[in-house]
Parts: sequence; C-alpha cells; structure tokens
Amino acid sequence: MIEVFLIPSLAVLVLLSWGIDYINGFHDTANSIATVVSTGVLPAKYALVMSATLNFAGALAGTSVATTIAKGIADSNHVVPAVIAAALMAAITWDLLTWWFGIPSSTSHTLLGGLAGAVVAHAGFDALHMKKLKEIGAFIIISPAMGFVVGMLLILIILWIVRRRSGHRVNVVFRKAQLVSAAAMSFTHGQNDAQKAMGIICLALIAYKFHLPLDAKLKVIVPLWVKIGSASFMALGTASGGWKIIKTMGSKIVKLRPIHGFAAETAAAAVLFTTAHFGIPVSTTHSITGAIMGVGATMNASAVRWGVAGNIVVAWVLTIPISALLAAGFLKLVAPYF
Repeated sequence: MIEVFLIPSLAVLVLLSWGIDYINGFHDTANSIATVVSTGVLPAKYALVMSATLNFAGALAGTSVATTIAKGIADSNHVVPAVIAAALMAAITWDLLTWWFGIPSSTSHTLLGGLAGAVVAHAGFDALHMKKLKEIGAFIIISPAMGFVVGMLLILIILWIVRRRSGHRVNVVFRKAQLVSAAAMSFTHGQNDAQKAMGIICLALIAYKFHLPLDAKLKVIVPLWVKIGSASFMALGTASGGWKIIKTMGSKIVKLRPIHGFAAETAAAAVLFTTAHFGIPVSTTHSITGAIMGVGATMNASAVRWGVAGNIVVAWVLTIPISALLAAGFLKLVAPYF
C-alpha cells in the first residue's frame, strides 16, 4: 500500500476513486433511507448511522462487481492513467451537478459512461468490450423494470395477506418490518456501489504495472486496503447525507406509508443482491426508484407524480452520454499530467 502513495499520479487516482465513493455515499444515501425517513419509521440521524454502518459492511461482502469494472469494460492495455483520471473527473462532475438539483441519477452509470468515453477518445471503439457493455446496457433498462414489477407484485401480495387486519395493526407491524428492509437496502447498496471504486483502483494499479493476483476463476483479487478504504469512504459519504435527493425519493415521487416503504425497499434489495451476485454493475438509484413507482402505481395511477418521475428518467437517459462526453473533454486536459 505504501508504495502506491509514493507515486503521486497513482495516489491522485486512488484518492479520486475514494472521492467518488464518498460522493456516491451522500448522493445515494436517499436510495437506502429515503423511504424509512419519509414514513417516519426512523429519525434521519439514526437512519444515517444505520445506513453508514451497513454500507460499510456491504462494501466488504464480495468483489464480483469490482472485477467486472476492472477487467470487463475495456482492454486494460488501453486504460492508461489519464483515461482513468478523466473518467473519475467526469463522474464527480455529473454526480455533483445532479445532486445540486436534487435529481437521483446513477453513479454507477456515470462511471461506466465516463470510462467508456475516455477509452474511446484515447483508443477508439475497438478498445471496448462491446459484449459486456451491451449486457450492462440491457440492465440499465432491466433493473428499474425489475424494481417496478417486483415492487408492484410484492405490495399486492402483502395487501392481500393483511386484507382482514386493522389499519393500525398493519402500520405497527410494518413500521418494525421496514427497519429490516431499510437495513437490507443499505447493505446491498454498499455491496453493489462501493465495488465500482474498488474496480477503478484495480484498473489504476494494473495501469501502473502492479501485479494483482487472480483467483481460481481468473478474476482479480482486490487488495484488502482497497476494500477497507472504499468501504470507509462510502460509509463517510452516507453519514453526510444527501438531503435534496432524500426529499425527492422519499416524498416527491409518491407519498409512502410503512407498508409501501417495506415493499419498495425489499424489492430493490432483492434486485441488487441478485445482480451483485452475478457481478452485474446495475444502478441502485434505478432499482429503488422503479420499485417506488411500482408500489405507488398499485395505490392509484395518480398517486405517482409522473412529472417528477419523468425528470428522473430524462436524467437517467442523459447520464451515460454526458458522462462520456465530459470524460473525452477531461482527457485532453489531464493527459499531459499522467
């Protein structure tokens, strides 16, 4: 680890990667705790502590997504230090811009778009692993759709089960149950999102000719210090809280009660756990937003504020191309320094 920080340009890349983890934490805090705060189940400060702790734990659970980022997006021979720096700067810029306007965009796809854009600007389209990118691109659409469908089905099943129970009793039970679903959402957020920074750091280490061992499946073994650093910055960012996006996610899309919050969080956590297991870097934001809309649609179509949802979808569509263009521009600026 010490030798890494003795190389100034590599140290900058590691710190930028941890910076995106920190920003991801407070940008995506809303994904983990918006529903549990908006339904009044937990005060915000306690929700933040819970989420930060479980994000840290989740970040240490597995590295399949990190391996995809490190080896699956582009030919590592063309992922030079300047490309990595440009991708990270593009991701940080877009994340901060969407946070400022309270728009829940995807840090995952910002990073992927930035990395793809910088690689293409440096070495052309042939340097990209198009098969893997097409798979990831498909899940840009599939993950919110899965969240929507699973959320809708789950709330319908739950409502049928509790149909003969009093509203007060149901509310009491699901206020407690939502603590579990919010915890699961926080854990899977850390598991899925912190691994992106781990993958970027591994890319940087490979670019600087550091030897990274492979496991039995020929996947990169992420160094322990990379895991702990990424988990720590994710947790710190989460503890900082992104209140603008929490407000959008928690109440502007649809007004939720504990039973609905439980269904949305459980649905999104299930989607994220499944995709993380298979090493597919999907968007936590897309998954939970789709689940919230799916749950809301069962109440009444008018219960979902489709105008707000439409603005979010526009941000989703723009994220990858804008990040790619930003990264291509940043590459020209940073190339002389790396």
